[in-house]
Amino acid sequence: MRLLFLMIFCSVFHCNLDGYLPVLKKDKKNTATTVNKSKKGRKSIDFYDNTKVGTIMDQLDGVEVYFNGPISNVNGRNVTSDGYNLGLKYQCVEFVKRYYYEHYNHKMPNSYGHATELYNYNLKGHGYNRDRGLYQHPNGGVVKPQKGDLLVFKGNSDNPFGHVGIISQVGTDFVELIQQNVAKSTRATYRLQNYGDYYNIADQDVAGWLRK
Repeated sequence: MRLLFLMIFCSVFHCNLDGYLPVLKKDKKNTATTVNKSKKGRKSIDFYDNTKVGTIMDQLDGVEVYFNGPISNVNGRNVTSDGYNLGLKYQCVEFVKRYYYEHYNHKMPNSYGHATELYNYNLKGHGYNRDRGLYQHPNGGVVKPQKGDLLVFKGNSDNPFGHVGIISQVGTDFVELIQQNVAKSTRATYRLQNYGDYYNIADQDVAGWLRK
């Protein structure tokens, strides 16, 4: 009864309910409240506040990450001056394609597709992904991920469209990802496992990475 009264009170007076949620930690970078998106903690999400959609949140090699608000929000299609489709603003795909376009001057032969569709699941092992014009390496293979790789997450029952980001840092036992459209959590860190000549990012949804 007390919880119901609290929720009604906060709703009426536009209070921030984040402070009453049980699992909290502070993101020192942007001082927003964060919680785990899933039980396995693949990504952490900041609760939405009044940040304006399109606000620059982060950058890698001069390529900006923009705030998208709710995960399903779309702000039109981003097309370059020469007609190349970067994707829907400000979804995760739009950032990785914009990064490859601006940083590597790379255009994907097939410029459409959801996040998980950037990976060619019919290509067994390591090889050239013709649709994306990039070399593809599976998670658990012999090629170690490196900075600048485009990391692809498979779709699942919660999110059939998957997710993508750019690897921004690689250590001996971790990789850091920079990403767009995960609320305000622009960075995420995953454990990197090494079994002899094989490298595995410890998340069951990681399909693999693409590289120029």
